[in-house]
Amino acid sequence: MKLHLLDATYELFRAYHAVEPSRAPDGREVGAVGGLIGTTLALLREADVTHLAAATDHVIKSFRNDLWPDYKTEEGVPEDLLAQFPLAERALETIGVVVWPMVEFEADDALAAGAWRFADQVEQVVICTPDKDLAQCVTGTHIVQRDRRRQITYDAEGVRAKFGVAPASIPDWLALVGDSADGFPGLPGWGEKSASTVLAEWGHLENIPPEAARWKVIVRGAEKLAATLRERMDDALLFRRLATLRPDVPFAESLEDLRWRGVPRERWFAFCDELGFERTRDRPHRWA
Repeated sequence: MKLHLLDATYELFRAYHAVEPSRAPDGREVGAVGGLIGTTLALLREADVTHLAAATDHVIKSFRNDLWPDYKTEEGVPEDLLAQFPLAERALETIGVVVWPMVEFEADDALAAGAWRFADQVEQVVICTPDKDLAQCVTGTHIVQRDRRRQITYDAEGVRAKFGVAPASIPDWLALVGDSADGFPGLPGWGEKSASTVLAEWGHLENIPPEAARWKVIVRGAEKLAATLRERMDDALLFRRLATLRPDVPFAESLEDLRWRGVPRERWFAFCDELGFERTRDRPHRWA
């Protein structure tokens, strides 16, 4: 038995940019929600998808904005997409999917916490998102990360091949190279290759020797990079904290609560009528 965990915020953004705009009878823009429903129902058609939860950013700001004011916010997100966030949560619940809407935490925290909480109860946890920071959760072949758009699944060896470091070093790697999607810059001069080379040898920031001569690996501009790390270690540790996903997101559900039991027919039809999803009414393949 597998547990699938869906990054619904990512799926909503992906749908917004992939599908044509669509208006509900009352004039609301609902195209991204329709796209999210379509991709989620497609996931539920897969034979091994029996237990599913979806995490959302109910609000985009989180506790990380208190740590780093430039961390990602709703600034720059189109208004007609923001307005679909709560509707997306309703849509997922309407098709019978458990939703974890995050306010203090982020959706990525919920995905990580869910993976760690239920890992010992299932044969495999599949985290459905391409986000780099979720790679830190990958454990052997037991917790894996799936990029649904590219149809690639990463186990621990896959993460190492992609990033050059073990999953446990992903927060350290992001601390050095930065994450533009989340709004923190990393350290000047450090790039993906230099970070991978050094962290593949030393694992974590605090293990990296302060003098480049002791690094045991060849890195271009090593002396300058070492000096930057010495001078800005506090920044690097802060960025790592921003990139580290939280295991303490509270959930009320048991694994059995995450079993998908089909779409509640009458509630689904009412939802489709409300939003004008005439072509979507018959998409569900299983009724509750």
